[in-house]
Amino acid sequence: MRTATPPLQHPLSHIADNSRLRLFSGSANVALSQEVARYLGMDLGPMVRKRFADGEIYVQIQESIRGCDVYLMQPSCYPVNDHLMELLIMVDACRRASARQITAVIPYYGYARADRKTAGRESITAKLVANLITEAGASRVLAMDLHSAQIQGYFDIPFDHVYGLPVILDYLLSKNLDDLVVVSPDVGGVARARAFAKKLNDAPLAIIDKRRQAHNVAEVLNVIGDVEGKTAILVDDMIDTAGTICEGARLLRDSGARQIYACATHAVFSPPAVERLAAGIFEEVIVTNTIPVPEEKQFAQLTVLSVANLLGEAIWRIHEDSSVSSMFR
Repeated sequence: MRTATPPLQHPLSHIADNSRLRLFSGSANVALSQEVARYLGMDLGPMVRKRFADGEIYVQIQESIRGCDVYLMQPSCYPVNDHLMELLIMVDACRRASARQITAVIPYYGYARADRKTAGRESITAKLVANLITEAGASRVLAMDLHSAQIQGYFDIPFDHVYGLPVILDYLLSKNLDDLVVVSPDVGGVARARAFAKKLNDAPLAIIDKRRQAHNVAEVLNVIGDVEGKTAILVDDMIDTAGTICEGARLLRDSGARQIYACATHAVFSPPAVERLAAGIFEEVIVTNTIPVPEEKQFAQLTVLSVANLLGEAIWRIHEDSSVSSMFR
């Protein structure tokens, strides 16, 4: 596995001296939180996190945050329910400690795939989680690469949506790959793939036509577009069990693709994702560290890029009341 942490382009060490910005981390991805804190030129705030014997989560903020702008970093990754509950308790603790503003920084927003009703008598969990975060007392949310952009509309508080794909884009450009084609693994990801292709020297676009018969089960049918003899870049927001992206890669091979790279912001990697991804069909699998990738989920073709600078810059801009969206123009 390769890792790549971008250099600090302009460390924001002055912030800690002249503001009331506070950054705290949940237990889901402490390493990323520490990188963001270094970018901002500050330390993570002191906090006690523990569990009672029956599994209940306890949180205590160990410094005064009265009147402060507090940022709580916590992706809702596996175990999803524990990390989501921990985030809600952190928000509640900060609200009761009289923080001026509480921003939930959620690098990976779980429960996002159920974002609309596709059948009767089912929950829209993306909206439910939005309600929980808001009711807990969050003033604002900062999230990265939502499964669908419409989730922003589920919140009645300000929502900043940033993208991890520019980090992957810069990495691919540095490799000087030739004869590229950007491939969307399904019709729903076409807008994402089109934007990525435009920034990748206006590369052509291909689409994999897919029919899903059940959750985490995909049936791939055909490729729309020319991939023969080309280097195919499969782009998605997440890799969960890797069924979709691996079936798509096999179809691309059968259609004549010369090389195949898989790119995704969120490395969910539920079993049997690692076995599928490490089987040799990809030249490289490129993800970011929005979700921690433990040693048992690492393999030779994996590259993990850091989004700490992006999140740190977004936090600073929110705190300074400047534009976050301009980061991606």
